[in-house]
Amino acid sequence: HVQLVESGGGSVQAGGSLKLSCAASGYTFNTYSWFRQAPGKEREGVAAIDTGDGSTYYLNSVEGRFTISHDNAKNTLYLQMNSLKPEDTAMYICAAGQNAGPWNPLQRSSYLNWGQGTQVTVS
Repeated sequence: HVQLVESGGGSVQAGGSLKLSCAASGYTFNTYSWFRQAPGKEREGVAAIDTGDGSTYYLNSVEGRFTISHDNAKNTLYLQMNSLKPEDTAMYICAAGQNAGPWNPLQRSSYLNWGQGTQVTVS
């Protein structure tokens, strides 16, 4: 039984930082991602990582401010978010998938396993 449990969300002022965690259990995947969804908006891919070769991918608007990482020993995904902006306010959801060959890191269809999300509010 695969389970993804996020933590670390909260409320911060603009310019602040937060670090999100996503503990995975039941299986070790090779690709992980963070998505976010604000009220009334589509869910969008924010950052992704291929644990096989360490490649990382970012949404343009968070490039340079967010860093995705994965601890293989703990099977835990992280998202370090710095210089937060009000437009970063959303529910952040982690996703996991087993991808081989060409894949779209920030597309929902690349992932079959999803967490429940953790709320991030920037004011």
